[in-house]
Amino acid sequence: MVIDVHVHPTGYSLISQDPEERAFRTRVFQKKVEQDHSPIAMTGKPSGGNSFDHGSEEVTFTQMDSFGIDRLVLLPLDLTTTHGGWIVSNDEIEKIVQAAPDRFIGFASVDPRRPDALEVLDHAFRDQKLAGLKLNPSKQAFYPDDPMLDPIYKKCLEYNKPIMFHAGMSWDPDCLIKYSEPVNFEEVAVKYPELRICLAHFGWPWAIETAMLCLKYPNVYTDTSIVPMDSPEVFFRHIFTREWGPTWFEHNFADKVMFGSNNPRNHTQGIEKLEMRPDTREKLMGGNAQKWLGMEGK
Repeated sequence: MVIDVHVHPTGYSLISQDPEERAFRTRVFQKKVEQDHSPIAMTGKPSGGNSFDHGSEEVTFTQMDSFGIDRLVLLPLDLTTTHGGWIVSNDEIEKIVQAAPDRFIGFASVDPRRPDALEVLDHAFRDQKLAGLKLNPSKQAFYPDDPMLDPIYKKCLEYNKPIMFHAGMSWDPDCLIKYSEPVNFEEVAVKYPELRICLAHFGWPWAIETAMLCLKYPNVYTDTSIVPMDSPEVFFRHIFTREWGPTWFEHNFADKVMFGSNNPRNHTQGIEKLEMRPDTREKLMGGNAQKWLGMEGK
């Protein structure tokens, strides 16, 4: 099974009918949100017979099938106390997942400063059946080891849910990179060894720090949703064979890196050009995600 663990459904037309919401996402997320321009907005019938049937539009999964991707992890972001709204809300994620539960895996988000944060997470995990938590320390303006996060981490442990953290650089406005340097997550990994953590984007430009944490801590993962500044093939080859030694990934933490595209911002390409054993590629493209998501044996 191929799983893309890092997808932003900001343009999915099922949740993009309100012009004010689209304008908010464009302003706060620094990504022009066009209705009906999701990474899977194509024509035809999706595999499995699912469809988004609203009005005359049908959003299907042609692109997923053409790239051989079985599941997408959809990420919301709660910015209610810092920016006055959500990039994508938990309710919207639930709505998308319900339309195609065999193709989508929905995550929750919560603004850690909101007084009802734990109630939001209880509802997301218990009632909405969302599969994990997305936090962005840079955009939400907190250090990962801030004590205010402890109840949230404990809530994830209570429900056995992983956390996807933004790590490293962000293009977004009002988004200080200092909060998301990979080493800032070390205390969380130590304090909560059962909490499965993904430091997204290789934590770039601190890819070596991210490798260090993946090596040292069994509960730390990363994903490939990096923003290439040249061709994806060149950029991935640089990360996997130059920033990391040419054998680091395959010999030392092949169980810790997951495929993520950062869609709709960048389609991940070039990974198929990297040389690795078939079993390692299988882990990268889905096996590690199943372990991180808690899907093994399901």
